[in-house]
Amino acid sequence: MLRLAPILLAILYAVVYWHFSAWRTRKELDARATPLNDARLTALAQRMARALDLPEIRVHIYEIEPINGLAAPDGRIFLTRGFLNRYQAGQVSAEELASVIAHELGHVALGHTRRRMIDFSGQNAVRVMLAAILGRLLPGVGIWIANTLVSMLAASLSRKDEYEADEYAAALLTKAGIGTAAQKSLLTKLDHLTGMRGAPPVWLASHPPSVERVRAIETLESRWGTTP
Repeated sequence: MLRLAPILLAILYAVVYWHFSAWRTRKELDARATPLNDARLTALAQRMARALDLPEIRVHIYEIEPINGLAAPDGRIFLTRGFLNRYQAGQVSAEELASVIAHELGHVALGHTRRRMIDFSGQNAVRVMLAAILGRLLPGVGIWIANTLVSMLAASLSRKDEYEADEYAAALLTKAGIGTAAQKSLLTKLDHLTGMRGAPPVWLASHPPSVERVRAIETLESRWGTTP
């Protein structure tokens, strides 16, 4: 039983951490979010809602400056204030922001948001176990190796999710009559907008390179026989 104690503790840690993370995320979003109030964006969201046979798609603005979209664990969709500011300044079109909403809807519909919370908690548990084991076998570098291995696993899962959410968004935008041109144009300018030109090594990156995401969407267009 004593031999199983580290594993049981790691599992308990993962469960507690998952509930704490979900509670903290919900509290943060509740405190710092406001409903989207833009007629053009709301109209595009309604077109996507009709394509999904939904009464509406509610979008909120997360009051932070970094440019990002977010699908909350409870299914709510958020655009950051920084993203909205770029739209209001003319740097991003309404259709491009609609592609972000569609992408985040993909994360919700495909179960990525909830699974990521579970995966993240589980990865932290694995990190604790690996650090304990490798720290004994390889003092000094064991913890670093454990962190690197878990980070590589998390990045690989995240990249897979991004491709899947892009595919969902491309299908939804096509069905809604918005098209994929804005989705691709946003991806081509995203690195410039976010200031992340110096990307981390691909095996540690949580998102695939933008050029590869655009290529994947073009492959879908070719397969579907559609034009952007």
